[in-house]
Amino acid sequence: MRYYIIAGEASGDLYGANLIKALREKDPQAEFRFWGGDAMMKETGQPIRHIRDLAIMGFIEVVRHLRTVLGNISFCKRDILGWHPDAVIGIDYPGFNLKIEKWAHEHGIKAIHYISPQLWAWKKGRLKGMRKYLDLLCYILPFEQQFYAKNNLPQAVYVGHPLVEVVSDATPSNDSQPNTKHLTLNTDKPIIALLPGSRRQEIKNSLPYMVRLAANHPEYQFVVAGMSLIGPDFYNKVINSSYITHHSSLEIVYDQTYSILSSAYAAVVCSGTATLETGLFHVPQVVCYRGNPISIAIARALVGSRINHIALVDLIDDSNVVTELLQQDFNDRRLEEEFRLITTDTANRERMLEGYRRVEQKLGSTGASSRVAENIIQVITKTQN
Repeated sequence: MRYYIIAGEASGDLYGANLIKALREKDPQAEFRFWGGDAMMKETGQPIRHIRDLAIMGFIEVVRHLRTVLGNISFCKRDILGWHPDAVIGIDYPGFNLKIEKWAHEHGIKAIHYISPQLWAWKKGRLKGMRKYLDLLCYILPFEQQFYAKNNLPQAVYVGHPLVEVVSDATPSNDSQPNTKHLTLNTDKPIIALLPGSRRQEIKNSLPYMVRLAANHPEYQFVVAGMSLIGPDFYNKVINSSYITHHSSLEIVYDQTYSILSSAYAAVVCSGTATLETGLFHVPQVVCYRGNPISIAIARALVGSRINHIALVDLIDDSNVVTELLQQDFNDRRLEEEFRLITTDTANRERMLEGYRRVEQKLGSTGASSRVAENIIQVITKTQN
C-alpha cells in the first residue's frame, strides 16, 4: 500500500520515522512519500518538503507567512493527486494537516491524523468536522480517553505515547540511565542541559536567558542541545546577542539531545515535547517559554480556565511536577531562583523525580508506533475488502 505522511516539526519527524518502520514490518510492500526531516530520511529517502521550511507556530507568525503556508497547501494537494496514495497520514501539525486531511477525504483518500490536536484545551469546534472527514484519529495522552469518550468520536483510538518507546530504545532495560553516545566534553563539572526549542523563534526567545544563566554558574558545564538543521550561525548569533562576552562554561552539541540528557544533572527546557523527554530521562528541569505577546494573548483567551499547565509532564500528572516560567515570569531573576532549586534543593529534586515516575506509570508500555500502524492498515484494508 501507499502511504503519504506529513510531519511538519522535529517531534513529528521522530514519530514518523518509527511509524514508517512499523508500517514496513506489517506491510513489506509499503511505499512512502513524505514531508519530514532527517529521521524520516534515514528510513525512506528524501522528503518532498523538509521540516526546516515548515516549522511556523503562533497566530501572528502564521499570518506573516500566510503566502508560504497557502503555497505549501496547494503544492501538497497537487503532489498527493499525482501520487495516488491509499492514505494521507498527518502527524501533529494540525493547522496544516487537518486541511489536507479534509481535502483527502473529499477526494476518496483515507484521511488519518496521528497525535490529536489539543481539542480539550481549545478549538473544540473542530470536532464536528473531524467526525465527518477523518477515518482514524490516533491520540497519545492518557487523559484524552475521557475527552473522546464524552465527545463521541468513534474513530478516535488511544495508542499510547510514542516517546515511551523512543526513550526506551535509548535506555538499557537493566539500568535507569540511557545508553546513548557519550558526549566528548573535557569536563569534570556537572552538566546542565539547555534545550531552547526546535524552532527559530523559540530559540531566539529562550536561549539568551539560558546563556546569561550559564555565565553566572562557572561551577557547571552548560550544554546547548543544538539542531544542525537550524545551523551554527543562527545559534552563535543568538548567543552573541545575550550581552555576555565570556562563555567558558557553555558549549553547543548538535543532534545529540538524548546523549546530553543522559549525562545531565539538571536542565532548562523550552516548553514542548522536550519537557516530556527530559522527564523520561529523569532529569530535574525548569520549563520556560516566551512567545509573541499577541499570539499568547489570543491563545489564553481561547483556552480560558480549561487548563492550568502547558508542560507535558504537568498536563499528564495534572499537578505542578515542574515549574513553568511563562512570558514575563521567564526572566533572569526567576530563572536563577528556580535553577537553584533544581540543582541544590535535594527535597525538590526528589519530589520532581517522584512526579516523573507517576507520569511514566500513566503513560504505560511501549509500542505506540506498532499500534498506530496496525490501525492504519485496518482502516485501509477494511474498505478494500
